Amino acid sequence: MSTADDAANPPPALELDRLGKTFRDTPAVDGVSLSVPRGSLTGLVGPNGAGKTTSLSMAVGLLRPDSGTARVQGVDLWTDPIGAKRLLGVLPDGLSLPERLTGGELLDHWGRLRGLGREVTRERAAELLRVLELDGPDADGVLVAEYSTGMRKKIGLATALLHAPSVLVLDEPYEAVDPVSARVLTTLLRRFTDGGGAVVVSSHVMALVEQLADRVAIISGGRVLADGTLDEVRGDDPALEDTFVRLVGAREIGEGELSWLGN
Repeated sequence: MSTADDAANPPPALELDRLGKTFRDTPAVDGVSLSVPRGSLTGLVGPNGAGKTTSLSMAVGLLRPDSGTARVQGVDLWTDPIGAKRLLGVLPDGLSLPERLTGGELLDHWGRLRGLGREVTRERAAELLRVLELDGPDADGVLVAEYSTGMRKKIGLATALLHAPSVLVLDEPYEAVDPVSARVLTTLLRRFTDGGGAVVVSSHVMALVEQLADRVAIISGGRVLADGTLDEVRGDDPALEDTFVRLVGAREIGEGELSWLGN
């Protein structure tokens, strides 16, 4: 395809192409395909054990798929991992961080790993720490080991943003984040997509996805049950939660079950 054709029809920001993964003869992800347009924020929702984290881990190169592949702006993650990962910013589930560094030291170290110049790293780190409210009067002496869960989420997001990626993949970024910081995070993500970047956010909170995302994908049993714009996926349902329960199913508590509670 010619360069002119590429410019007129750019590839999706992120494309999951029939990803599959099996653990101990049990399929965790079974042919997941998903296309994330540029300038969009896609919410990925599903019950516990649905395959969300496994799918995202394969989509960003943290876990090798048994089948299928992923592409970042047309760059195949498994044939050109360095090229694809330059375009990605990732906040994975259970991110492990160097405990004996301060937030500023961590970002300085991260910038060097990413090949950023010292001055660029310092300027970007200072701005990220300020925007994400990690630059308090005593922040210079606070180690990551002393961070709360919410602070760890925020410094993890800072590492994902530091190299100015084109695509963000964030696993539960709002978990344990206070309401004020959540509002800052939402503003940041919307500014990112307004600038042409794409974001994928996994979450268990349907109301958050409805408020935040313009596209949504519902995954269960390792398969995508529905994806599209928020309105397309909801259809005639009044809320995304209703669509989710209708597609995934819900365990009802029987009349006599747990009758001993509250006695």
